[in-house]
Amino acid sequence: MSPLPKTSLSPTQYLELERAAVDCKHEFYRGEMFAMGGASRQHNRATVNLTGLIHAALRQSQCEVLGSDMRVKIDATGLYTYPDLTITCEKPEFEDQHLDTLLNPQVIFEVLSKSTEAYDRGKKFGHYRSLPSLKEYFLVSQDRPQIDRFSLGEGGVWQLNDASGLDASITVGSIDLVLPLREVYARVEFEAEEA
Repeated sequence: MSPLPKTSLSPTQYLELERAAVDCKHEFYRGEMFAMGGASRQHNRATVNLTGLIHAALRQSQCEVLGSDMRVKIDATGLYTYPDLTITCEKPEFEDQHLDTLLNPQVIFEVLSKSTEAYDRGKKFGHYRSLPSLKEYFLVSQDRPQIDRFSLGEGGVWQLNDASGLDASITVGSIDLVLPLREVYARVEFEAEEA
């Protein structure tokens, strides 16, 4: 018996299926859909804290703070994905009239989990780097107070700055906002490090 041929979806088919889905979100890449798992309590707390802090700081500006239900498409690679938090201060550009697939984020935050950390730091960041609009990419740990900030520098070189510990803070340069880690991690409980 021969194996069944692999079915490849078009982006249009993916979007039709994704927009009809009610219980799960999916990334899409090279004709395949990948189910995204649920987030932990710690992940949700950090994400909500970040969203609240940034939204409060930008509520009087033209910038938009978009949560994890806003899909982002990376045109250069064809990846459709759902960052935990996206900021756009330019006029938002969308793939179509549904206005649910953003094409031009300037800042992206991903809250890390054990199962996605390598992907978020590696291949996914590779996809994000091909977005002409992207200026900053933040990786937020959920198991310790640490945030890594990658910012696009001169000559197209991405530079890393990090902040570690509850007394530290990190700057979102694109919007001139300082994020105190104590506030980002409010009510987030860290497990004791194993010896």
